[in-house]
Amino acid sequence: MFKIAGLCALGISLSACQGQLSDKPPIHPNMNMDQQPRKEAQEVNNFFADGRSMRTPVEGTVARGLAKTDRAYYEGVDENGEFIDEIPVDLTKSFLYRGKERYEIYCTPCHGQTGAGDGIIMEGNYGYVPAPSYHEPRVRDLSDGELYSAIYNGVRTMPSYATQIKVEDRWAIVAYIRALQESQNITEQELQEYDVDITALQNEFSGEQARLDSIAAASEPEEAPQASVELGQEAITANACGTCHNEDGSPGGIGPTWAGLFGSEGEVVTEDGETLTITKDEDYIRESIVEPNAKKPVGFEQGVMASYSYLSDAEIESIILYIKNLDN
Repeated sequence: MFKIAGLCALGISLSACQGQLSDKPPIHPNMNMDQQPRKEAQEVNNFFADGRSMRTPVEGTVARGLAKTDRAYYEGVDENGEFIDEIPVDLTKSFLYRGKERYEIYCTPCHGQTGAGDGIIMEGNYGYVPAPSYHEPRVRDLSDGELYSAIYNGVRTMPSYATQIKVEDRWAIVAYIRALQESQNITEQELQEYDVDITALQNEFSGEQARLDSIAAASEPEEAPQASVELGQEAITANACGTCHNEDGSPGGIGPTWAGLFGSEGEVVTEDGETLTITKDEDYIRESIVEPNAKKPVGFEQGVMASYSYLSDAEIESIILYIKNLDN
């Protein structure tokens, strides 16, 4: 009886408190580390001389799993800093298909579906330096580490994709580029070793080539343009030549300046490694546009310029006229 009465009294007393205001702090029986003596982000901490609560890591600290000591895998170079020759990842069918997927997302806008450097951005007059074809001998001879470095570090006007593409995917793209190179350079004799209808492929290629030829013929002007300084300026702008070359003699560019170039004498290095002193005349400029690695100016031996052999004769003559006109 007393127990029942006690419970009733407790219930009445508790219900009487419902909804009433109180100035007293709420009951918090288990603090559970809710009130820690810690500093919040950006809060002042007078314990340190600089007053910062957020401390920088101790110099040399590496987060667990992020040591990246395998330079071949993460940087594409060996312990001496030289580019490695082969991909340091096992090549599987799924790995290649992953590379195909990543390549089509990140690379096709400039390099095209087959790696011919004919991506949609290259077709329009967007002011980009034309992407080189992966099927040029110079690019085919690049090591796997060099291709990886282009993705990781960027090269010339191509930016680095290190933040967009993770390490393994970079190698997958390199593997797919190698597959593209093999597919575009296979001989008919090698193709006969596989179950492939060569005649059907040839007919398909002929039909597609005829379609492209007809489109090109329809877009060509009735009269070939004449070489002029104005056409040279248009060609230079369309092919973003000013990205690497300047006209005011400023040092430190990717390519040599055009200021005072025409008619000057200078040293060049041939493909055989021979150093020559030549006069930089029309023939030299024309050769530099079509075969930029034939005679590389001393100081620019790295040979980063792609061939512009696809330019018409009128465009090449116009570029030469434009460079000559700079000194007038």
